[in-house]
Formats: sequence, structure tokens, C-alpha cells
Amino acid sequence: MNELVERIMDMPVRQRVLMLVGLVFFVFFIYAYMIYWPRVDQIVSMRADLQVKVEDLEKKKAVAANLGKARKELEDLRAALRKAVAQLPDTKEIPDLLSGISAVARESGLDIAQFRQRPEIYRDFYAEVPVEILVRGTYFQVAEFFNQVAGLTRIVNVKDIGMKGPNAVEEDPIKLQTSCSATTFRFLDEEERERIRAEREANKKKKGRKR
Repeated sequence: MNELVERIMDMPVRQRVLMLVGLVFFVFFIYAYMIYWPRVDQIVSMRADLQVKVEDLEKKKAVAANLGKARKELEDLRAALRKAVAQLPDTKEIPDLLSGISAVARESGLDIAQFRQRPEIYRDFYAEVPVEILVRGTYFQVAEFFNQVAGLTRIVNVKDIGMKGPNAVEEDPIKLQTSCSATTFRFLDEEERERIRAEREANKKKKGRKR
């Protein structure tokens, strides 16, 4: 060992400097090869994982901050749904509702000449229940009838209103003949929706075979 040191010390200064620089580079290469480079991928992966966790944490903080607002909106939606359900009768309630409309017409002083339910029209989750109405009465009695129908808790749309003046042979010349179409709505339960979908699919297949 002493001989090696003496030999190094006997070398010119330039050679000793070059040897020292080479030794430093050799030590650095060994460190990089054995320790740093194998862990580069691990460090990059850990940094990416840390960034994902930070972003996830920020999202959760935002959700937690808006939790009260989200609960309020959910409760509002539930209240709106309950209100909609209350306004749309089910199948069992339709006869009572139609009887109620007829009773409103009589209470308004109208003579009912026709009150006929037409076939239902099926939509996605509800059905339209149209009724043809023909009554006789004064203009103010008809207006009172429409006003009371508008005040019902259930949804009833009145359209296609037509009025005709009294005939010369009428006993009461101030009574008008009024026709209209009143449409109410009802919810379709899951069983009905499935049945309607099956019927529509069957009809499409029949039409396709005819072509």
C-alpha cells in the first residue's frame, strides 16, 4: 500500500490530477449505476401517484364542501316528484277523476249532452286520457266550468273549444252548445310499460314482414 502511495506521489502533478478526476468519475458512475438509475422509474411513478392522490383529495374536498347543497337539491327533486305523482292519477283513480269533471260541469249549471272517454295515448312513462265533452249552457256557466277544472288538484288540459249559438227552436235563447276535449294524464307502472314496449315491437315486426 505504501509503495502504491509512493508511486503515485512520484508521478507528475498532471498525471496525479488526471487520476484523481478519473477516480471521481468512476465513483460517480458506480453510484449512478448501482443506486440512482434503478430508482429513477420508481421516483417518477411515485410522483405520478402522488399527483393523482392530490387531485383526488381536492375533488373529495370539493364534494364535501357541496354536500349540503347536493342534499338540498336531492330533497327538492324528491318533493317535485311527489308533487308530480300527486297530480297524475293512477288507473284506479281515473273513473273518479272523470266523474269529478262531470260533477263540476253539473255544478256549473251545464247540461251534459256528451261525455265520452276516448282511447288512451301512451307516452314514455305516462298515458294521455282524452275525453270528448259536449254541454249546453250560458257563456258564464261554461266559463265557470273551465275555471273549476283549472282549479282541480289533478292536471286536466282543455283544448279544441268550440261554441255554437242556440237554434231558433231552443226554449232558452241564451244557452250555447259548447264542445271541447279534456285531457288528463296517468302514470304507467312498470308492468304496463313493459307490455306497451312488447306490443310496439310486435307491431314493428309485423310491418317489417308486410314490406
